[in-house]
Formats: sequence, C-alpha cells, structure tokens
Amino acid sequence: MSATTSPLVIEPGPQRAPRGTDLHCQDWHAEAALRMFLNNLDPEVGEDPENLVVYGGTGKAARDWDAARRIVENLQQLRSDQTMLVQSGKPVAVLDTHSWSPRVLIANSNLVGKWATWDHFRELEKKGLMMYGQMTAGSWIYIGTQGILQGTYETFAAVAAKRFGGSLKGTLSVTAGLGGMGGAQPLSVTMNEGVCLVCDVDPERIAFRLRTKYLDEQAENLDAAINRALEAKEKKEAVSIGVCANATELLSALVEKGITPDALTDQTSAHDPLNGYVPDGMTLCEALELRERDAKEYEKRSFDTMGRHVKLMLELQSRGAETFDYGNNLRAFAQEEAGVENAFDFPGFVPAYIRPLFCEGQGPFRWAALSGNPEDIHRTDEAILRLFPEKEHLSRWIRLASERVAFQGLPSRICWLGLGERDKAGLEFN
Repeated sequence: MSATTSPLVIEPGPQRAPRGTDLHCQDWHAEAALRMFLNNLDPEVGEDPENLVVYGGTGKAARDWDAARRIVENLQQLRSDQTMLVQSGKPVAVLDTHSWSPRVLIANSNLVGKWATWDHFRELEKKGLMMYGQMTAGSWIYIGTQGILQGTYETFAAVAAKRFGGSLKGTLSVTAGLGGMGGAQPLSVTMNEGVCLVCDVDPERIAFRLRTKYLDEQAENLDAAINRALEAKEKKEAVSIGVCANATELLSALVEKGITPDALTDQTSAHDPLNGYVPDGMTLCEALELRERDAKEYEKRSFDTMGRHVKLMLELQSRGAETFDYGNNLRAFAQEEAGVENAFDFPGFVPAYIRPLFCEGQGPFRWAALSGNPEDIHRTDEAILRLFPEKEHLSRWIRLASERVAFQGLPSRICWLGLGERDKAGLEFN
C-alpha cells in the first residue's frame, strides 16, 4: 500500500470513487470520507451528479462545485489529528483536534422556529447559503437504492405478516415514485413474493430502475400495465411492472375499473412540492417549464394534485386496500393545502409496521467496500450468516440481497441488526 498518490482534482460533472488500496489522503479515515463523497456523485449511484443531486429530488452532496472541490482538497490534506467542519455542503473550517475525534463533522439544513419554512430555506438557497442534504446525500453515505431497500423490504414483510399470512404471494401492491427512495419498492415487493405495479412521470427513472434490476418490466400504457399486473397476481408470480404516468392517473384508472389493490402506498417526492412532486394534467417537460416560470403556480397545482392523490388513496382504502403513508408528507400537504380533512385516515408506515422493530432495538446498519471489490461484500455476507445463525429473517434477507441486489458504485450492503449486534459485526469485518 502506498502512502499517497498524486493529488485528486475534480471537475464539475459525474464522479467515480477511487478503488484499490492506494491512498489519496493522509489516512484511511479521511480516505473513506473522500471515497464515499465521490461515490455519491457516481452516475450509477446519484440521480443528477451534474447538479450535485444524489436523491430525493434536491438532496445534494455539496452546496456547489466550488464547495465540492474544496471538500476534496481539504480531505486530501487532512491530518489524523484534525477535523473538517462542513455546514450545509460547504467546508467552513479545519480544526486541530486529536486522533480519536471525527475526521469530518457535518450539519445540513438546520433552521429553527419561525425560520423553518420552505420559503426561508429557498431564499437562503438562492443566496448560496444553504442546501438540502436529505438523510444520506449531504452526509455522504448514500449507497444507491439498496440503502433504503431493506427498510422497505421489512415494511412489506410486516404488511404481509399483518394482512396476508406472512407472504405477498398472490397479492398486488400499487405505488408511485421510482426515485432514490421509491425505487426500492418494486424489488421489496417481489422479494416478498408479490406483484408490484408502480408509476413514475419520468421515463429516465423507470429506465434506471430497469437497468439496476430494481424493476422487472415496463408497460407501454396504463391499460397494459394493469392487465399485466392482474395476470401476474392470478398466476402468483413475483414480478414488478413500471409505467410512465402520474400517480393520480394510475389510481383513477384503478378506481374507474373497479380494481382494488391488496396494498397501496406512495413514495413520490411530495415532501418538496416545488422541486420534487409533479402536478397532473401536464407532461414532465411542461411541468419543468412551469416550475422555472411561475413557482407559486407550480406549487398550487402540486397541492391540488396531492389533494386528488390522497382522495383516491382514501377511496381505495374504503374498498379494502391496505393503505399507508411512506413518510413523504403527502397527507399533511393534502390536509393543510388542499383541504382534505380526513387525509390522516390511513396510517404512516412506522407506527403501522416498523415501530415494533424499533422497540426491539432493531435498525439499519450499512457498510461499503472501499476497495471496490464485490468479493469483499460477499465475504461480509458470509460473516453475517455465521455471526447470527439464529436470525432466520436476517439470513433470508442476506441471501436474497446477495442474489438479487445489483451494486451501485462502491459495493455495499445494508441489513437491520439489534442492540449489541452492530458492534459485533463491525469488529468481525475489521
């Protein structure tokens, strides 16, 4: 292993994390941060690397390209007794600390009290003073759709246990959104042996999920998609079908045809009514043009669409669909901005399905092979199976992930472990 290689200089555009054992930084702690930062901007991983967007519509790894260059530069110079401070995607200080301190401390999008509004955030963002970091974009630990995959898998497994006897075989789950978070849904359903029918307004997102094997098929139109989904349900296949459409279009078609899905949720980017969610009644190109021309009108149309979206979900719930929110603020916007008073009549996924796991101390645990060698992850898979043979559900997940999950960027894995188990696994790996 060499001490350091020649300095790494980045230019605006897609990036790729270094592989192998040669260091670009002073130690492996800083090198790990560097590689994970660049991995977030790998086109195999992030949604829009050209604009530093990793996932979630606007979740960024760095505030701008100047900040990104300075992050890379500082990490390469960082000593093992120093700490870099990053504030909303911009490095603001390098402090002399000590070898046991973090190499990097990050704080993103922290607004408090009356200033914690989208309007104030966007005002600061336009001035270049803030960015939206999502959960793992601005913290540089996004590993592609797999990062949310097991949580989504666990959710649908809990749905299966609660309503369908422990398996989704012979059931139809309907949802919308194939972005960085929502893209985990179709594979999560098929890993639980069910049929998933999912729509997205962006054909590029559908193509990306097909390419990375998170989605099995694409239908030409809504009728073809619905017919294929019903056929697969009848045959008890485990298959996912994507179609390019707005969520309200898909749900309206189901209501009009008298088709009630067994499970229903949504993972569109409704948390951001301007830069994430797309109103119905217009093409994606028309929506993007309106977004630039008249932000207020765009938001109004988004809220109106969210109202219709939630009303359709409530209608399908009344017909028997197991319906739940997936944490994207869709219900709140429908209630507050579109006047849907009973928007919260269907529950959120955490209290409905995931809270019992949290009560046991279970939670997500992820790791990446900085070497870039997939065999390193396969060895850690074997280690997990060896360490926790009594956890049959975990073993099933690891085997399924090993067989069916395509790596994006640096090879990685995620699983849910309990109290005392994460440190046990970490010690075994290292």
